[in-house]
Amino acid sequence: MKNALILTVAAAALALSGCGSNTDTPAETTTVTGGETAAPAAAAPPSAMLASSTIAANFGTSHDHKSLAAALTQAGLTQTLSGAGPFTLFAPTDAAFAQVPPVTRDGWMRPAQKDVLAGVLKYHVVPGKLTAADLAAKIAEGGGKAVLKTVDGQDLTATKSGDAILLTSASGNKATVTQADVGQSNGVVHVVDAVLVPNM
Repeated sequence: MKNALILTVAAAALALSGCGSNTDTPAETTTVTGGETAAPAAAAPPSAMLASSTIAANFGTSHDHKSLAAALTQAGLTQTLSGAGPFTLFAPTDAAFAQVPPVTRDGWMRPAQKDVLAGVLKYHVVPGKLTAADLAAKIAEGGGKAVLKTVDGQDLTATKSGDAILLTSASGNKATVTQADVGQSNGVVHVVDAVLVPNM
């Protein structure tokens, strides 16, 4: 229970870290306890992303998406996500990247694995702007399941788990949308709690 509370506070601190100076973070996170985690985290965009900035620009300054920003740069996708789009990006946090075995994660970042890394990242991008309401509607229309086509042409399955949107990759791993509808000038971001792995 103590570890769960520490993780909850740490996650909230990451989500709120860009909203002010470091001295503000503990005061804000001390109010986050028990089952109230989701509501405060959803109140502010990750690291105060600006709806007037592109996806690439926002992730370049996000404090809780440093791993994603580095990966986008390494894979050469920053320019793509600076384009007009629109794009829907399911964005894994640093904590999500930390769940990937280090040997795999480090391997993706090697120059020789640039294409593999690009494939993993493109699997998190769907053409067009799909809000949470759009996703929910597609799930309802599909009888409880929506199959999304990512920019790399693979299928990504969206379902509902309670009130949350659950994504299942082609390889079978799952990620939950922990914060939806973070507006960007060239699309929308939904923060997820795991790195989705496509068929390689």
